[in-house]
Amino acid sequence: MPELPEVEVCRRGIEPELLGQNVSGVVIRVPKLRREIPRELSDLLPGCQIMAVRRRAKYLLIDCRNGEMEGSLIIHLGMSGNLRFVPPDLPPEKHDHFDLVLPTQTLRLADPRRFGVVLWQAGPPEQAGQHPLLATQGIEPLSDVFTPDWLFAAIARRGGPIKPTLMDSHLVVGIGNIYASESLFRAGISPLRAANRISRARYDVLVPAIRETLSDAIAAGGSSIRDYVHSDGGAGCFQVQAGVYDRAGLACLRCGGTVKQIRQAGRSTYYCPGCQH
Repeated sequence: MPELPEVEVCRRGIEPELLGQNVSGVVIRVPKLRREIPRELSDLLPGCQIMAVRRRAKYLLIDCRNGEMEGSLIIHLGMSGNLRFVPPDLPPEKHDHFDLVLPTQTLRLADPRRFGVVLWQAGPPEQAGQHPLLATQGIEPLSDVFTPDWLFAAIARRGGPIKPTLMDSHLVVGIGNIYASESLFRAGISPLRAANRISRARYDVLVPAIRETLSDAIAAGGSSIRDYVHSDGGAGCFQVQAGVYDRAGLACLRCGGTVKQIRQAGRSTYYCPGCQH
Protein backbone atom coordinates (compact mmCIF):
# COMPACT_ATOMS: atom_id res chain seq x y z
CA MET A 1 0.00 0.00 0.00
CA PRO A 2 1.38 3.45 -0.83
CA GLU A 3 2.46 5.18 2.38
CA LEU A 4 3.36 8.78 3.12
CA PRO A 5 6.51 8.89 0.93
CA GLU A 6 4.77 7.35 -2.08
CA VAL A 7 1.77 9.67 -1.78
CA GLU A 8 4.03 12.69 -1.36
CA VAL A 9 6.02 11.66 -4.44
CA CYS A 10 2.74 11.33 -6.33
CA ARG A 11 1.62 14.76 -5.13
CA ARG A 12 4.84 16.38 -6.26
CA GLY A 13 4.59 14.63 -9.60
CA ILE A 14 1.06 15.76 -10.45
CA GLU A 15 1.07 19.20 -8.84
CA PRO A 16 2.93 21.11 -11.60
CA GLU A 17 0.55 19.73 -14.24
CA LEU A 18 -2.62 20.48 -12.25
CA LEU A 19 -2.10 23.90 -10.66
CA GLY A 20 -4.17 26.59 -12.32
CA GLN A 21 -5.79 24.18 -14.76
CA ASN A 22 -9.51 24.26 -15.46
CA VAL A 23 -11.37 20.98 -15.26
CA SER A 24 -13.07 20.13 -18.55
CA GLY A 25 -14.90 17.05 -17.40
CA VAL A 26 -15.09 13.94 -15.25
CA VAL A 27 -15.43 10.30 -16.28
CA ILE A 28 -16.62 7.76 -13.70
CA ARG A 29 -16.48 4.19 -15.05
CA VAL A 30 -17.39 2.27 -11.91
CA PRO A 31 -19.93 3.34 -9.29
CA LYS A 32 -17.82 2.27 -6.34
CA LEU A 33 -14.25 1.70 -5.27
CA ARG A 34 -13.84 1.23 -1.51
CA ARG A 35 -16.67 3.74 -1.24
CA GLU A 36 -19.20 5.17 -3.66
CA ILE A 37 -17.75 7.72 -6.06
CA PRO A 38 -20.06 10.76 -5.83
CA ARG A 39 -21.96 10.99 -9.09
CA GLU A 40 -22.36 14.73 -8.58
CA LEU A 41 -18.67 15.17 -9.42
CA SER A 42 -19.68 15.10 -13.07
CA ASP A 43 -21.67 18.29 -12.46
CA LEU A 44 -19.52 19.92 -9.76
CA LEU A 45 -16.04 19.74 -11.26
CA PRO A 46 -16.33 20.92 -14.89
CA GLY A 47 -15.43 24.60 -14.99
CA CYS A 48 -13.55 24.47 -11.70
CA GLN A 49 -10.01 25.79 -11.43
CA ILE A 50 -7.50 23.71 -9.51
CA MET A 51 -6.08 25.92 -6.76
CA ALA A 52 -3.80 23.53 -4.84
CA VAL A 53 -2.65 19.92 -4.63
CA ARG A 54 -2.06 18.84 -1.05
CA ARG A 55 -1.44 15.71 0.99
CA ARG A 56 -2.98 14.79 4.33
CA ALA A 57 -1.73 11.48 5.70
CA LYS A 58 -2.07 9.07 2.74
CA TYR A 59 -4.77 11.11 1.01
CA LEU A 60 -4.34 13.50 -1.90
CA LEU A 61 -6.42 16.68 -1.77
CA ILE A 62 -7.08 18.58 -4.98
CA ASP A 63 -8.61 21.94 -4.04
CA CYS A 64 -11.03 23.31 -6.63
CA ARG A 65 -12.96 26.56 -7.05
CA ASN A 66 -15.62 27.81 -9.43
CA GLY A 67 -16.75 31.30 -8.46
CA GLU A 68 -17.99 31.03 -4.88
CA MET A 69 -18.15 27.24 -4.99
CA GLU A 70 -15.19 25.55 -3.32
CA GLY A 71 -14.33 21.99 -2.46
CA SER A 72 -11.62 19.36 -2.31
CA LEU A 73 -11.38 16.18 -4.34
CA ILE A 74 -10.08 13.49 -1.96
CA ILE A 75 -8.17 10.59 -3.50
CA HIS A 76 -6.67 7.54 -1.80
CA LEU A 77 -4.68 5.09 -3.89
CA GLY A 78 -5.68 2.06 -1.85
CA MET A 79 -3.54 -1.07 -2.16
CA SER A 80 -2.57 -0.84 -5.82
CA GLY A 81 -3.88 2.41 -7.29
CA ASN A 82 -1.90 4.89 -9.35
CA LEU A 83 -2.46 8.24 -11.01
CA ARG A 84 -0.98 9.07 -14.39
CA PHE A 85 -1.42 11.66 -17.11
CA VAL A 86 -2.62 10.33 -20.44
CA PRO A 87 -3.70 11.90 -23.74
CA PRO A 88 -7.39 12.84 -23.64
CA ASP A 89 -8.24 10.40 -26.43
CA LEU A 90 -6.40 7.37 -24.99
CA PRO A 91 -8.88 4.49 -24.55
CA PRO A 92 -9.17 3.26 -20.95
CA GLU A 93 -7.81 -0.09 -19.87
CA LYS A 94 -9.61 -2.62 -17.69
CA HIS A 95 -8.75 -1.06 -14.32
CA ASP A 96 -8.97 2.63 -15.31
CA HIS A 97 -11.90 3.76 -13.18
CA PHE A 98 -11.80 7.57 -12.96
CA ASP A 99 -10.67 10.44 -15.19
CA LEU A 100 -10.17 14.08 -14.33
CA VAL A 101 -10.25 15.65 -17.78
CA LEU A 102 -8.15 18.77 -18.39
CA PRO A 103 -7.90 20.90 -21.55
CA THR A 104 -4.88 19.07 -23.01
CA GLN A 105 -4.55 15.86 -20.99
CA THR A 106 -6.34 13.61 -18.52
CA LEU A 107 -5.40 12.58 -15.00
CA ARG A 108 -6.43 8.92 -14.85
CA LEU A 109 -6.84 6.70 -11.79
CA ALA A 110 -6.18 2.99 -12.20
CA ASP A 111 -7.02 0.74 -9.27
CA PRO A 112 -6.96 -3.02 -9.95
CA ARG A 113 -8.13 -4.01 -6.47
CA ARG A 114 -10.63 -1.16 -6.08
CA PHE A 115 -9.48 -0.33 -2.54
CA GLY A 116 -8.94 3.35 -3.30
CA VAL A 117 -11.36 6.22 -2.83
CA VAL A 118 -12.50 9.22 -4.84
CA LEU A 119 -14.60 11.53 -2.67
CA TRP A 120 -15.60 15.17 -2.35
CA GLN A 121 -15.58 17.57 0.59
CA ALA A 122 -17.44 20.79 -0.06
CA GLY A 123 -16.21 24.08 1.37
CA PRO A 124 -12.92 25.96 1.65
CA PRO A 125 -9.66 23.96 1.81
CA GLU A 126 -9.42 24.03 5.60
CA GLN A 127 -12.69 22.13 5.82
CA ALA A 128 -11.29 19.11 3.97
CA GLY A 129 -9.83 17.89 7.24
CA GLN A 130 -13.36 17.57 8.60
CA HIS A 131 -14.18 14.71 6.25
CA PRO A 132 -14.75 11.55 8.34
CA LEU A 133 -11.81 9.77 6.69
CA LEU A 134 -9.44 12.61 7.59
CA ALA A 135 -10.80 13.79 10.94
CA THR A 136 -9.38 10.79 12.82
CA GLN A 137 -5.92 10.92 11.25
CA GLY A 138 -2.98 11.46 13.57
CA ILE A 139 -0.10 13.91 13.50
CA GLU A 140 2.09 14.44 10.44
CA PRO A 141 5.60 13.04 11.15
CA LEU A 142 7.30 15.65 8.96
CA SER A 143 5.56 18.56 10.68
CA ASP A 144 7.14 20.83 13.27
CA VAL A 145 4.84 19.53 16.01
CA PHE A 146 6.20 15.99 15.71
CA THR A 147 8.87 16.26 18.39
CA PRO A 148 10.52 13.87 20.87
CA ASP A 149 8.54 15.43 23.70
CA TRP A 150 5.26 14.97 21.83
CA LEU A 151 5.88 11.34 20.89
CA PHE A 152 7.13 10.40 24.35
CA ALA A 153 4.01 11.87 25.95
CA ALA A 154 1.65 10.46 23.33
CA ILE A 155 2.65 6.86 23.92
CA ALA A 156 3.50 7.04 27.61
CA ARG A 157 0.62 4.68 28.43
CA ARG A 158 0.97 2.31 25.51
CA GLY A 159 2.40 -1.00 26.56
CA GLY A 160 2.39 -2.66 23.16
CA PRO A 161 5.49 -3.10 20.97
CA ILE A 162 6.86 0.10 19.53
CA LYS A 163 6.69 -0.88 15.86
CA PRO A 164 2.90 -1.47 15.61
CA THR A 165 2.45 1.62 17.77
CA LEU A 166 4.31 3.77 15.23
CA MET A 167 2.10 2.33 12.49
CA ASP A 168 -1.11 3.45 14.21
CA SER A 169 -2.47 6.14 11.87
CA HIS A 170 -4.62 7.58 14.67
CA LEU A 171 -1.37 8.45 16.46
CA VAL A 172 0.96 9.41 13.63
CA VAL A 173 0.29 9.06 9.92
CA GLY A 174 2.14 7.47 7.06
CA ILE A 175 4.74 5.33 8.85
CA GLY A 176 4.07 2.09 7.02
CA ASN A 177 5.65 -1.28 7.55
CA ILE A 178 8.90 -0.71 5.71
CA TYR A 179 9.44 2.76 7.20
CA ALA A 180 8.70 1.65 10.76
CA SER A 181 11.28 -1.15 10.46
CA GLU A 182 13.86 1.14 8.92
CA SER A 183 13.32 3.96 11.42
CA LEU A 184 13.76 1.63 14.38
CA PHE A 185 16.88 0.15 12.81
CA ARG A 186 18.39 3.59 12.34
CA ALA A 187 17.52 4.45 15.95
CA GLY A 188 18.91 1.16 17.29
CA ILE A 189 15.60 0.31 19.00
CA SER A 190 14.15 -3.20 18.99
CA PRO A 191 10.67 -3.44 17.42
CA LEU A 192 9.80 -5.77 20.30
CA ARG A 193 10.39 -3.18 23.00
CA ALA A 194 7.26 -1.90 24.71
CA ALA A 195 6.52 1.66 23.64
CA ASN A 196 6.22 2.87 27.24
CA ARG A 197 9.50 1.21 28.20
CA ILE A 198 11.64 3.39 25.98
CA SER A 199 13.48 6.14 27.79
CA ARG A 200 12.83 9.78 26.99
CA ALA A 201 16.43 10.19 25.79
CA ARG A 202 15.98 7.54 23.09
CA TYR A 203 13.15 9.55 21.55
CA ASP A 204 15.76 12.19 20.75
CA VAL A 205 17.18 9.57 18.38
CA LEU A 206 13.94 7.92 17.23
CA VAL A 207 12.09 11.04 16.05
CA PRO A 208 14.97 12.26 13.81
CA ALA A 209 15.34 8.69 12.53
CA ILE A 210 11.68 8.66 11.49
CA ARG A 211 12.00 12.03 9.82
CA GLU A 212 15.20 11.04 8.00
CA THR A 213 13.78 7.71 6.87
CA LEU A 214 10.68 9.31 5.39
CA SER A 215 12.66 12.14 3.80
CA ASP A 216 15.15 9.68 2.28
CA ALA A 217 12.26 7.60 0.95
CA ILE A 218 10.69 10.66 -0.68
CA ALA A 219 14.05 11.55 -2.26
CA ALA A 220 14.31 7.97 -3.58
CA GLY A 221 10.85 8.14 -5.11
CA GLY A 222 9.28 5.92 -2.46
CA SER A 223 9.36 2.13 -2.37
CA SER A 224 8.08 -0.08 -5.18
CA ILE A 225 7.48 -3.33 -3.32
CA ARG A 226 4.50 -4.55 -5.37
CA ASP A 227 2.32 -2.38 -7.59
CA TYR A 228 3.37 1.17 -6.81
CA VAL A 229 4.67 3.35 -9.65
CA HIS A 230 5.05 7.12 -10.03
CA SER A 231 2.68 9.28 -12.04
CA ASP A 232 5.23 9.06 -14.90
CA GLY A 233 5.35 5.25 -14.70
CA GLY A 234 8.71 5.06 -12.92
CA ALA A 235 9.39 2.98 -9.82
CA GLY A 236 10.62 3.98 -6.38
CA CYS A 237 13.97 2.65 -5.21
CA PHE A 238 14.11 3.21 -1.44
CA GLN A 239 13.78 -0.54 -0.85
CA VAL A 240 17.17 -1.02 -2.54
CA GLN A 241 18.90 1.00 0.19
CA ALA A 242 16.97 -0.53 3.11
CA GLY A 243 19.05 -1.54 6.09
CA VAL A 244 16.88 -4.41 7.34
CA TYR A 245 13.61 -4.57 5.40
CA ASP A 246 13.33 -7.79 3.36
CA ARG A 247 16.88 -8.78 4.36
CA ALA A 248 16.06 -11.73 6.63
CA GLY A 249 19.04 -14.05 7.01
CA LEU A 250 21.51 -11.55 5.59
CA ALA A 251 24.29 -9.81 7.47
CA CYS A 252 23.42 -6.58 9.25
CA LEU A 253 25.02 -3.67 7.45
CA ARG A 254 25.94 -2.06 10.76
CA CYS A 255 27.15 -4.81 13.11
CA GLY A 256 27.49 -7.87 10.90
CA GLY A 257 24.89 -9.86 12.82
CA THR A 258 22.02 -11.68 11.14
CA VAL A 259 18.83 -9.81 10.26
CA LYS A 260 15.76 -11.55 11.66
CA GLN A 261 12.17 -11.65 10.43
CA ILE A 262 9.17 -11.98 12.76
CA ARG A 263 5.42 -11.30 12.59
CA GLN A 264 3.83 -8.40 14.45
CA ALA A 265 0.18 -7.45 14.14
CA GLY A 266 -0.05 -9.56 11.01
CA ARG A 267 2.89 -7.86 9.28
CA SER A 268 6.50 -8.87 8.71
CA THR A 269 9.02 -7.09 10.89
CA TYR A 270 12.73 -7.06 10.09
CA TYR A 271 15.38 -6.13 12.63
CA CYS A 272 18.88 -6.91 13.86
CA PRO A 273 18.90 -8.42 17.39
CA GLY A 274 22.58 -7.56 17.63
CA CYS A 275 22.27 -3.78 17.43
CA GLN A 276 18.61 -3.06 18.16
CA HIS A 277 17.79 -3.22 21.85
